[in-house]
Amino acid sequence: MAKLSLLGMGLVAATLLSGCVDGLTPYVQSPDTVIATNADRGRDNVALEPGRAAIAYDPDGCQGWIIDDGVEGYSGRRFDPATGLPVCNNHYPPGTVVKNYQSQSPGLRDYVPHAGRRTN
Repeated sequence: MAKLSLLGMGLVAATLLSGCVDGLTPYVQSPDTVIATNADRGRDNVALEPGRAAIAYDPDGCQGWIIDDGVEGYSGRRFDPATGLPVCNNHYPPGTVVKNYQSQSPGLRDYVPHAGRRTN
């Protein structure tokens, strides 16, 4: 009987761990690190603080705002309130993130989606 329950627990553990293979990986600062996806996997219900987003420059030199709230990540394009057009300039090179994108209450250690296997 003990062997059967040990086998059952082993199968359950293997099934649970198999979902983690391409799940989350620890955050490593680099230009190629993926820090947000389009899926909300939130675990907290704390509201984000207004005005606490970082500004990121896309390849076209246009600004977007980003907030990292632990496993949750939020982003969007910045628009000029007077014209409604995207805010684009050359104040910083593409790929630059200005200000801290981490929220004040992330709840969990900062993990990011696995970006895939390197082929080179």
